[in-house]
Amino acid sequence: MGSALQGTSRAFERKADLLDRVDYRLVETEADKEAIYRLRYRAYLHEGAIEPRSDRRLADRFDDAPNSWTFGVYVDGLLASSLRISVATPDYPDTPAVDAFGELLMPMLEQGKVIVDPNRFVADPLRETRIPELPYMTLRLAYVACAYFNADIGTATVRKEHQAFYRRVFMHSSLCPPRHYPTLTKPLCLMAVDFQELRDKVFQRYPFFRSSFFERRMLFERHAGALQPLAPVNLPNFPFEAAAMRSGS
Repeated sequence: MGSALQGTSRAFERKADLLDRVDYRLVETEADKEAIYRLRYRAYLHEGAIEPRSDRRLADRFDDAPNSWTFGVYVDGLLASSLRISVATPDYPDTPAVDAFGELLMPMLEQGKVIVDPNRFVADPLRETRIPELPYMTLRLAYVACAYFNADIGTATVRKEHQAFYRRVFMHSSLCPPRHYPTLTKPLCLMAVDFQELRDKVFQRYPFFRSSFFERRMLFERHAGALQPLAPVNLPNFPFEAAAMRSGS
C-alpha cells in the first residue's frame, strides 16, 4: 500500500512539474491557426480517424464562432497539443456537441443550463508518447473554462475506447452509444458531468485542475465582445480556491 501511495504522489508531482512548463495560448493569428489545423490533420490521420486530404489541414465552421476558443498547448515552447473550447448557452446554442447530439443537449439548454463543450482535442503523435501527462494538461483547459463560465454541464465527445479515462478522471457518464460524428470516420459517444455537483471531488483528486481568477481572465477575455462569465467570479487564488460558485449560492 505504501509503495502504491508513493507512486500516486510521484505521478501528481510529475503533473504539477509539467504544468510549470506548459503555456496555453489562445489561437488568434492566421499563422497560429494554420499550425493548429495541420496538427489536427496529423493527429487524426495518425489515429485513422479521417481520410487523407490533399490540403493536409482540418478546420470547420466552429473555429470562427463567437462562442469558441481554440488553444495551442506548448511544452517547453513547442506546440504539443490543442483543444477547442465551445460554450453553449440558451443564447449561443451552436457547438459541435449540440450539433451532433442535439436531442440530448437542447433540453438542457432550454432549461437555462450552461454547457462547456471541449472538442478537437489532438496531440502531436511524435510528442505524445514522450509526455504521458499531456492529456491531463490539455484537458485541464476544460475545467478552467467551466470555472470561468460558471458551467452547469461539461461534455466530452469521445471514442468508445477512451470512455474509461473520462469516467475515471472527470467522472463523466455516457449519455448514448457511439454514433457518426461530422468530419470523422470513427464514431463518438457523448459523455457529460454535472460540474457544479462533482467539481470538488475532481479537484480533490487532481488539484492541478484548479485555476486562478487571473489565469481564467487571461485565457478567456481576449475575445472582445465574445461570451463573458454568466455570474461574478470572486475566488481565492490558486491553489486553494474552489471552483466558481453561482452568485448568491
